[in-house]
Amino acid sequence: VPLAESGGGLVRAGGSLRLSCASPGGTLTGYAMGWFRQVLGKEREFVAAINWGGGGTQYAESVKGRFTISRDIAKDTVSLQMNRLKPEDTAVYYCAASERVGARTAGFDYDSWGQGTQVTVSS
Repeated sequence: VPLAESGGGLVRAGGSLRLSCASPGGTLTGYAMGWFRQVLGKEREFVAAINWGGGGTQYAESVKGRFTISRDIAKDTVSLQMNRLKPEDTAVYYCAASERVGARTAGFDYDSWGQGTQVTVSS
């Protein structure tokens, strides 16, 4: 399934951003979805995931209480609300779709990936 992220940008520490993921020409229906991030030269890391129905979520410890993943079935989108951002949240953020059941935390469980959107948090 094709994926496209939007909503990245530059924000000061303590600020907020909202990322969105949609499927141009496709649909997110039936897919569990996840957000990952990667800093140049480092491993890609899990951020948050949500199951198809939206009732199950998983978060990395580093973002718990600050980030919220959600999905809008009617709009066919998945969002990541990021609050109280820190400079260490700076990364390229990727949306991913999984055909497997449940909110997945491992990258190898995902079948499709977006191109990524840059999030930069200044101190």
